[in-house]
Amino acid sequence: MPTVLRIGGYRFFFYSMEGNEPPHIHVESGENVAKYWLEPVALAMNDGFRSHELTKLRMLVIEHRDAFREAWNAHFGS
Repeated sequence: MPTVLRIGGYRFFFYSMEGNEPPHIHVESGENVAKYWLEPVALAMNDGFRSHELTKLRMLVIEHRDAFREAWNAHFGS
C-alpha cells in the first residue's frame, strides 16, 4: 500500500494489487476513506468524509494529480 503523499492529516495512497483499474488515488484520515479517479478527477467512493472535506480533497487531488499519476505509472509500469 504505497503512500504517495501526506498533507494536512490526509494520507494519499493506492493498493499494490489495483493495476487492473484506471489510475486513481485513495485518501484516508482517521476512519474516513475516499477514492478519486485521476482522469478526469472524480469521486469514485466515499466512506465517512463530509461534503466540505470532499471538496477540499478534490482540490488536493487536482493539485497533486501529476505526482499521483507518476507514482501510479512507476508502480504499475504504465
